[in-house]
Amino acid sequence: MSKDLATHVQPPKGKPKWLRVKLPTGSKYTQLRSLVEKYELNTICTSGSCPNMGECWGEGTATFMILGNICTRSCGFCGVQTGRPHHVDWEEPEKVARSIKIMGIKHAVITSVDRDDLKDMGSILWAETIKAIRRMNPETTLETLIPDFQGITDHLDRIIAVGPEVISHNMETVRRLTREVRIQAKYDRSLAVLRYLSDYGAKRTKSGIMLGLGEKESEVIETLEDLRKNMVDVVTIGQYLQPSKKHLPVSEFILPETFEKYRELGLEMGFRHVESGALVRSSYKAHKHID
Repeated sequence: MSKDLATHVQPPKGKPKWLRVKLPTGSKYTQLRSLVEKYELNTICTSGSCPNMGECWGEGTATFMILGNICTRSCGFCGVQTGRPHHVDWEEPEKVARSIKIMGIKHAVITSVDRDDLKDMGSILWAETIKAIRRMNPETTLETLIPDFQGITDHLDRIIAVGPEVISHNMETVRRLTREVRIQAKYDRSLAVLRYLSDYGAKRTKSGIMLGLGEKESEVIETLEDLRKNMVDVVTIGQYLQPSKKHLPVSEFILPETFEKYRELGLEMGFRHVESGALVRSSYKAHKHID
């Protein structure tokens, strides 16, 4: 591995060629868009301005976002709206389960906004959503990309109890940048959440980080080591892209060969699967992460 991966960067003068994405096209994309609108579903694909939306929707896959589309936290990297969320829609579990059935999805990813305004932080609706999907789609495998629930184990237990194939919680960035990037989150609390999930019954744990926010090579390696020490099985590494001018700026564009070196390093550390690339997001090609 290079002694100084941090030198292998492209100055942020505009998106480089390896960040070009496909435009949304095809019948599968049209069908999925129609379902999302018909059932008033929220997806992180749209709310989070995911660069892979065209590719994933074109293949008939998506990451569903439950508990509304307004988050109680104001992370500097995230394109999801911040503010006072609406009331919980208790019909949402059935809506999501029904859409997955109509679409014929074999592996579904569910995520949510943070709901620090709720006593249970949304964990009850989380569990009800997984139950509804299981009931209506018994052959569908599931990944849950959950908030930290402020580290409260009773809420985490509800997710473990419904048994998704993968439980994911993203670190997003390195320790030094956490306070700036994830304002209301804590680096060690997220590690503790992942360790608790692993220790108390999660079938497979997963986390993800973004590069290009000003982190150093040594800090990326430290974060990967911390994840392995806390028994995380799968890790994703992608390029941070600024959702709007109000969000944190891109510090640097990481070259493809650097992502590949981090992938190789992660595998050497013992991760079961490492997805590393400029356009990689936590739910990108998620079906591979249960193999």
